[in-house]
Amino acid sequence: MSTPKFRIAICGGGVGGLTLAVALSQYPDIVVDVYEAAQSFCEVGAGLGIWPRSFKVLRKLGHDLEQQLIQRCGYECTEEYVRCINHRKSDQAAGFQLFDLVTKGNQMRFHRADFHGVLLSHLSPSCTTHNAKRLQSYIQPRSRKSPIRLIFKDGSTATCDVLIGADGIKSAVRSCMMRELADVIDPRQKQSVLSCINPVWSGVTAYRTLIPAEKLRARCPNHRVFAGGITQYLGKDAFFLGYPISLGKYINIAGFTLQPDLVSTAYEADPRISRRSFQGKANNEWVGELTAEQFVEPFEDFEEDAKLLLECVEKGTLWAVHTVKTLPTTNFGRVALLGDAAHAMLPFQGAGAGLSIEDAYLLATVLGHKATTLDTVPRALAIYDKLRRPFTSDVALRSRLNGQICAFQTNVPLHKVGKTITKNWEWAWLTELDDALKEAVRLMEDSSIRIS
Repeated sequence: MSTPKFRIAICGGGVGGLTLAVALSQYPDIVVDVYEAAQSFCEVGAGLGIWPRSFKVLRKLGHDLEQQLIQRCGYECTEEYVRCINHRKSDQAAGFQLFDLVTKGNQMRFHRADFHGVLLSHLSPSCTTHNAKRLQSYIQPRSRKSPIRLIFKDGSTATCDVLIGADGIKSAVRSCMMRELADVIDPRQKQSVLSCINPVWSGVTAYRTLIPAEKLRARCPNHRVFAGGITQYLGKDAFFLGYPISLGKYINIAGFTLQPDLVSTAYEADPRISRRSFQGKANNEWVGELTAEQFVEPFEDFEEDAKLLLECVEKGTLWAVHTVKTLPTTNFGRVALLGDAAHAMLPFQGAGAGLSIEDAYLLATVLGHKATTLDTVPRALAIYDKLRRPFTSDVALRSRLNGQICAFQTNVPLHKVGKTITKNWEWAWLTELDDALKEAVRLMEDSSIRIS
């Protein structure tokens, strides 16, 4: 291989980081290093869903990758209108059907580990992976000809020409970037920028678990969750959803409680809940283990249909859902952020993984463009920020609103809930990334256009 035009370091081997690495494989003149904090490449969590808009992006990574994902999903992708999420009002003895969310195209749902495994299998030879490498900080020289120096928590170092922070909500790359920015901006804005370093608690806690489908089938062979799609059980200040994953082997359950008066306050862990550290997430005070009794407590007054699901819970995890403030920028010099590092948001549009995928593909498009050289990398990353940050900020607002509606914390009347949520969500199946990709290429090819 000829001398590469530059070396890209991706800190974080999750969905966004690996999608970027796979997308960059179509550019043989770019060398990629992926640094993952965990001892092995694995995804903590249960199910994830990909809406049509983002699944169309995955298709661009190749037919073979798409088919492997479909095999693990267990059903074909369609672009027809389908009933996707069955919403029920369930915080009463006799629940009732509220509305069905109808989408143009179906949501593709995966066990996170299955999805992750497919991405790993498609990394190119030009990509090298490194485990047990948690970034502590980086040093970006002023000269674009000098490499960026990476310092890891184990004391080791590495260099790169371009650094992409895909290192999640507690991103070390974001922390360093905001400090870099704070040193060069108007001093009156410095504190506002520095306040974006740390995540803030959203007032939301998530309850997550998987239950064996056979266990539920033994209790209720015709339970509505087996009918396909997602069933969501709504209640005042709390709701949960369930759907099959892993070819129907498991039912993924995700529940939420919303405490709006605690938004942006410090999260205080419940002393009754045992704390644990997941691999690669040392001292994660936001995560705890739940007994079956603790898991079902917020939903104990729900309808019988919901209780049948909850009776199958053996244990679970509690996550204090934190978010990232809207950043003043997602790029600085030759460094950029993607996914949760850039825009961790509430999960009430099921968009987190999909947005990371879109971030990654757009980044690969501008970095791989023939006009991008070591000298023009900052412009390429600024184009990425210009096109993505307003969009992801809008989705974050929509996601927050969806959660409030589902927890009956708005003034939206019951008979308008369906229409309101649907309109709020249609971007996920009625729009595409292609327009942004075309605009990115146009801006890359016309250097006379100012990027502000």
